[in-house]
Amino acid sequence: MSVDAWNKSGHDVQSSRNQANTLLAMTHVARSPMFYALASLFALFVAFLYGPIATVVVLAFQGPEGGLVFPMNGVSLHWFGALFRPQSIGDIWGAFDRSIRLGSIVMVATVLISLLAGLAFRRRFPGATILFYIVIAGLVMPSIVVSLGIGAMFEMLGIERSWYSSALGAHLTWTLPFGLLIMLAVFNRFNPVYEEAARDLGATGWQTVRYVVVPIIAPSLVGVALFGFTLSYDEIARTSQSVGALNTLPIELEAMQTNATTPVIYALGAMTTGLSLLVIGICLLALVAVRRHRERFGSDAGKAV
Repeated sequence: MSVDAWNKSGHDVQSSRNQANTLLAMTHVARSPMFYALASLFALFVAFLYGPIATVVVLAFQGPEGGLVFPMNGVSLHWFGALFRPQSIGDIWGAFDRSIRLGSIVMVATVLISLLAGLAFRRRFPGATILFYIVIAGLVMPSIVVSLGIGAMFEMLGIERSWYSSALGAHLTWTLPFGLLIMLAVFNRFNPVYEEAARDLGATGWQTVRYVVVPIIAPSLVGVALFGFTLSYDEIARTSQSVGALNTLPIELEAMQTNATTPVIYALGAMTTGLSLLVIGICLLALVAVRRHRERFGSDAGKAV
């Protein structure tokens, strides 16, 4: 090895050591007081957000003699079992059934209408701007006002309010704006080359949408479905004046809060929380399945998502 090569090698080693020492020094730099203040604020936010949920879940495992507050009086599944026995107050399972059915209908309607609206808004048409702002107005209108208005309209028309009519309409005024905004964002970055290629190969408009557009935007449709179901499932304000005589689960829970004297209400809350997590998990698994399917068959279309 020549002298120049030896010197160059030694210089590279020294440079690497200097970089390592610099990185090590950076890791030991004292953080400013503002960092700790913001970190504390974030920790408080997380505790405020998830603390009540954790409290409800923990209290749901009270012993048979346990009450509605701490301290715990034993640990058991007694109150989960009590959910499946006749209750002296509230129609828990009837309300649960209505919430599931209403949420499922809202989910399907939100996906279909949002998809069709997103396809329509890809081209300019008369009244598009006005229609867009009318739909988005559902996000800024006070929920209780929307509920009162829909309930009053049904009363004036002599139509009985129910979860499958007036409440369904009230929930769609809340979920459709979110679905439309998601679809507008999706189609804003959608590459029309895929559609042009499909048409060049002889595909009809319906075939292009079914076999090209929908598979590419499938993950976004799953997100819209998740929004539609979860927003409907736990909605209270837009349901309160439009649901009629038979309550959904959130309204039933609100009514039970003033009468419940046992942790059975906590068991119900823990169960519904688990259901929400289950729905999210199913949606995530669906996304993973779609991506693996694309990787398996080597779809270039999936790269546009």
